Amino acid sequence: MAARRALHFVFKVGNRFQTAHFFRDVLGMKVLRHEEFEEGCKAACNGPYDGKWSKTMVGFGPEDDHFVAELTYNYGIGDYKLGNDFIGLTLASSQAVSNARKLGWPLSEVEEGVFEVEAPGGYKFYLQNHSSLRSDPVLKVTLAVSDLQKSLNYWSNLLGMKIYQQDEEKQRALLGYADNQLPDLENLMKREGQKILTPLVSLDTPGKATVQVVILADPDGHEICFVGDEAFRELSKMDPKGSKLLDDAMAEDKSDEWFAKRNKSKASG
Repeated sequence: MAARRALHFVFKVGNRFQTAHFFRDVLGMKVLRHEEFEEGCKAACNGPYDGKWSKTMVGFGPEDDHFVAELTYNYGIGDYKLGNDFIGLTLASSQAVSNARKLGWPLSEVEEGVFEVEAPGGYKFYLQNHSSLRSDPVLKVTLAVSDLQKSLNYWSNLLGMKIYQQDEEKQRALLGYADNQLPDLENLMKREGQKILTPLVSLDTPGKATVQVVILADPDGHEICFVGDEAFRELSKMDPKGSKLLDDAMAEDKSDEWFAKRNKSKASG
């Protein structure tokens, strides 16, 4: 079995054009691949929707060795209500800070050398104003939890993440994957009485690999999707046409016009 690694964080987006502008031109990420789907995903990757949707992977380098963002766009959904669980994604990039300033994108300094910037849809990003010593500038994703000890038990003892830092007074912890092996998660979670959102299922991508997926939920309902390594490596190869495919899809997207002609608004997700 291959060692585990955190791969993606999913953002559901209502305005694909503004979102692409933010990730490409402000953060400086590249489009790694783009895929269009005519119907909803049977593993509910795009949410509880049955209609046409797209998935765009963006990051600072190939998915093999970079943590990337997955931008999910449902054609009939105009915006999404945000909860209080996602705190923000932190990355080290003086270039992103410079980009935001040049483009007039609002920045606020939350501590010395760290700037908060908001993506379309309200997602928060924290930009450390220096270059990363790593090849991947993405440092961490911060989530709020209702019970730190219960979450640590889940993410560390069950999912096998290593606790790198823990602050009992401030009730926060930093976790990540070390060099350990992927267990039979589905059976483990069944034995432990944990929630399985999607039991082991095979997902097809037209013209690409079929990957096996298990989707779990932590004690606060955060969804965690595990994918098989070999097929994923084939599926996730960087597509040099990815950016053009996204631009073409946005140009051909007439969903806003369709709703406007009927004096309707897109639904909220």
